[in-house]
Amino acid sequence: MLPRDMLLATLVALLWGGNMVAIKLATNALPPLFVLVVRFTLVAALLLPFRLRPGRHRLLPLLAVALTLGTCHFGLIFLGVARTDAATAAIAGQLGVPFSALLAVLIFRERFGGAQLAGLLLAFLGVIALAGMPRLAGNLGGLAIILAAAFAWACANVLIKRLGPFEPLTLVAWVALLAIPPLALLSWSTEQGQWQALMRADATTWLAVLYTALGSSTLAYGLWYGLLARNEVSRLAPFALLNPVFAVAAAWLLLGEPLEPLLIAGGVLILAGVALVEGLGRRRSVRPADDAAGTRGSPR
Repeated sequence: MLPRDMLLATLVALLWGGNMVAIKLATNALPPLFVLVVRFTLVAALLLPFRLRPGRHRLLPLLAVALTLGTCHFGLIFLGVARTDAATAAIAGQLGVPFSALLAVLIFRERFGGAQLAGLLLAFLGVIALAGMPRLAGNLGGLAIILAAAFAWACANVLIKRLGPFEPLTLVAWVALLAIPPLALLSWSTEQGQWQALMRADATTWLAVLYTALGSSTLAYGLWYGLLARNEVSRLAPFALLNPVFAVAAAWLLLGEPLEPLLIAGGVLILAGVALVEGLGRRRSVRPADDAAGTRGSPR
């Protein structure tokens, strides 16, 4: 890789890492599902004028992707981050990769070797370490929601694979647009005070919302797709593992979240497991769905 591309890949990981902090800041002031509605509205408004229309035969599969990825995965991510700390969410969200590998074995009959099994074990040991953190004592609901979001992300991988070739930013735009109605309905029926909170939102909240829509979704993935066009996937994959590292650092610096030993141990175990499951950067037949939908590892 050229030095410029290495710097750009690091920048993308930094943008992704900051996304969990931005979500946490936004959901501290606004209802989480409502934040996601605003985010997707901004993404759709920005990208749709420049994206191609999908063929009619792809509308139903695309709707299934939007419901699984846009509504379930991202909805659960935002709900989970609102109930736990950003660092834990960023690390636990990496479980989407092992979940994707398991579904690939079950559905597509892909081979799963000894290294991948070891990686799977390490990743889930990492989750156990996270669950043992004192700050989560008696409050594991947020972590459970993040794990459910990771599984929804894995299910979306399967649907995107069945969808076939699709220009990535077009997929981002249409997933955002199609996910808005169900998310808006869920927000209306389960949340309160959305517009009042929006009117009271300060500059930090608005910057956080804009970051999730423009920085993480649009800019980061625009750069990433350009890097994919110029470099091998195996060269880029290790940079994506920097995402939770930057997220933990940003949460410590900006939110004051403590660097507990179990958080570090769990993070190391999960990242090592993800690296083994991914074959240390080897290209898999099922690529992470967030590469086509707005948050790597899961807003992610």
